[in-house]
Amino acid sequence: MEKLKKYHFSEKESDITIISESEKAILRAKQEFYYHRNILEKYVQKNNRFLTTFAPIKVKSEYKIINLMVDVALTCDVGPMATVAGALADLMAEAMKFIDNIELAPVKNVLIENGGEIYIDTEHPMKIALYAGQNELNLNIGFLIEKKDCPIGIGTSSATIGHAISLGQADAVTIFAENATLADGAATKIANLVKGKDIEKSIMNGLDAVKDITGVQGAFISRENRVGQIGKLPKMIKIEGEKQTVIENKIEHLYPGDFDILK
Repeated sequence: MEKLKKYHFSEKESDITIISESEKAILRAKQEFYYHRNILEKYVQKNNRFLTTFAPIKVKSEYKIINLMVDVALTCDVGPMATVAGALADLMAEAMKFIDNIELAPVKNVLIENGGEIYIDTEHPMKIALYAGQNELNLNIGFLIEKKDCPIGIGTSSATIGHAISLGQADAVTIFAENATLADGAATKIANLVKGKDIEKSIMNGLDAVKDITGVQGAFISRENRVGQIGKLPKMIKIEGEKQTVIENKIEHLYPGDFDILK
């Protein structure tokens, strides 16, 4: 099997990792990111409510990213910006999957991670670490994503880590769905529900709500060292390594494996 390549870049608040066997596809994904991000930045300058609301809104746009975010926000009952990282990941992945069609060699391995929201469609097994803030589970567990799990979107929302706003109290709500946009929005929705003094009840409230979101395959919720899960999840694995080292060396450790690092 051809060795995979890994590329990382940052743009303002976006922190992105791309993995594929095709360097051409990776560069295409980066171009797609800037294309859609530019559209979104101009759109929110003229439509401030799209940027600030915590509730879904109904708008029609000529732009694919806007319509994608609006549709998923309605499904998840969240503001459209709750889906932005996942939407960019999905659109980047879509652009790169058939970049080599002229040579009759479709791209077989695609991973896009945008600030913790992930799209994966791969023939090569990939390990994903779970970061749950101060929870004792922090980076001790992860998931093995195999061909049978794909394509899959993975979204995580937390009240204790990251810059995104959560109205709940979960250390981490990780959602597995049919795409990253849906996983992103659903993670926000479910994380908002995980709150209250009764820890176990708050987790159960979140798990119960997962059943009502079409396209969500499963969920894993952690809060104050208690966990719950529902639905179909990829194989759970133990992530080896000292926690702080893993965090500081994200690109080399959150996706353990033998990759060529592109500069």
